[in-house]
Amino acid sequence: MDARTLTPRYSVSPQISVEDIPAIAAAGFTTVICNRPDGEVPPSHQASALRAASQEAGLTFLELPLTHQTMTPDNIAQQRAYIDAASGPVLAYCASGTRSSVAWALGVAGAGERTVTDILTTVQNAGYDLSGLRPTLESLGPQQG
Repeated sequence: MDARTLTPRYSVSPQISVEDIPAIAAAGFTTVICNRPDGEVPPSHQASALRAASQEAGLTFLELPLTHQTMTPDNIAQQRAYIDAASGPVLAYCASGTRSSVAWALGVAGAGERTVTDILTTVQNAGYDLSGLRPTLESLGPQQG
């Protein structure tokens, strides 16, 4: 597991495996969000296998497969709803963690909770360069920089 913290409540990760679940639970996460479509991974890494292991470890497991085409306002709102409803820290994963970071960035920008510069710095500090997303983030919320 390579959890990268964006906020105390939300971290992202590249693809996880069933073997990572005990470490995820031990790290204090209460919810795992799968942002990776099953068609991208072998059966051992598909949502059903990870859901079973997560639930066995006492974690909530949610699915919201995202692609460039499905990064819609409704799906961004759903991701935020999952995070807001979680009983504790959330770990969202996809292939590299980028999609999970983009979903967070779009949701935060749309809510006007942070400046665009702060959003981009936060994800950059976690190892993700979303600078190309700046115009989109700026179009979603107040022009805060």
